[in-house]
Amino acid sequence: MKKTVFFLFFIVFTKVLLAQPVLSNQAKVSVLTVGPGSSLNDAFGHSAFRIQDTVNNIDLVFGYGEYNFNTPNFYLKFAKGQLNYLISKDNFDRFLAAYTYFDRTIKEQDLNFSQVEKQKLFNFLSENYKPENRAYLYEFFFDNCATKIRDVAIIASNDRIIFNTPENFKQKTFRNLIHDNLNKNSWGSLGIDLALGSVIDRKATPEEHMFLPENIYVFFENATFKNNKEPLVQESRTLYKQKNNPSSGAFILSPLFVFGILGFFILYITYKDHLAKKQTQWLDVALFVFTGITGVLVLLLWFATDHTGTHQNYNLLWAFALNLFMIPQLLKQKTPQWFIKYLKLLIILLCLLTLHWLIGVQVFAIGLIPFLIALFIRYLYLIKHFNKHKTHP
Repeated sequence: MKKTVFFLFFIVFTKVLLAQPVLSNQAKVSVLTVGPGSSLNDAFGHSAFRIQDTVNNIDLVFGYGEYNFNTPNFYLKFAKGQLNYLISKDNFDRFLAAYTYFDRTIKEQDLNFSQVEKQKLFNFLSENYKPENRAYLYEFFFDNCATKIRDVAIIASNDRIIFNTPENFKQKTFRNLIHDNLNKNSWGSLGIDLALGSVIDRKATPEEHMFLPENIYVFFENATFKNNKEPLVQESRTLYKQKNNPSSGAFILSPLFVFGILGFFILYITYKDHLAKKQTQWLDVALFVFTGITGVLVLLLWFATDHTGTHQNYNLLWAFALNLFMIPQLLKQKTPQWFIKYLKLLIILLCLLTLHWLIGVQVFAIGLIPFLIALFIRYLYLIKHFNKHKTHP
């Protein structure tokens, strides 16, 4: 019986070994770092492994950033943080041509791996690429195309890599690291600042900085091996340098300008209402609908999804979901006293938002500043107006 089990094990083990080509002594393994692109989905760059062996005619790129638009309920799964990403495999020449065409910088770092480690890395990636193994649950900060490169390199080296802190390293929050790659006055940045909560306003540990491909490059450059202190990276080179800097877009289309115009419009209507001693009801209904629906979306991202970065989101201090239920009160001729107290609560919440921003609990989108100022003043006017038309509790 034991001989039979051993024989079966030997057959299976032999098939596994034969399934993957044995890399020659000329083989190289490297990490490719692709610079940011012009759209939001590629604003943070990309990382991948390259396996090159001229003897075996192998030149492949493995990356962990692919997803399938044909996935059932794709957008719902993406919104809920339940979308699986895939490991990809491509010919290096095609990989290089694609990113060169889109004018994105490509840098390469040859890893100082032993022959055994190179083979282990290649076997791991090939096994990972099998249909039953390709998918993994994507998480923007802790399990993405960059962190996978770090984690797989650690596995291939039997956990003997030390990621030393780079010279002139400055520890930053997750949000600051995002802002380093985005124009703060952009719609992408506004969406991120609106959707992600205070949990990303804590300082990331040095290792956590590697959720960004650019930091994979920096930390790999400074990494060494535990046993002999030799550098992880044997040689670095730039394969392609970006020729044109992406345009930041016209200011008149930016959030700060658009919300500035909106804020000015709200203040103008409020001033006209003050002179005429009246209330423009459609404006207040629009504001309560906008802040209420935004609040519902923020709550859903916090409590109804698996995203970790959307928790503890204090945008709820201005995007107050209960505003949706208060719309009928805006249309009454006589306002109950409790609704005036509710408006005072909204004022207090905006003050708390300002305090949270000042002391660093959470950083909010700068594009919202004109709107929030106008909203504060509009609430103050409504309190004054409704006090003249109130009913008893």
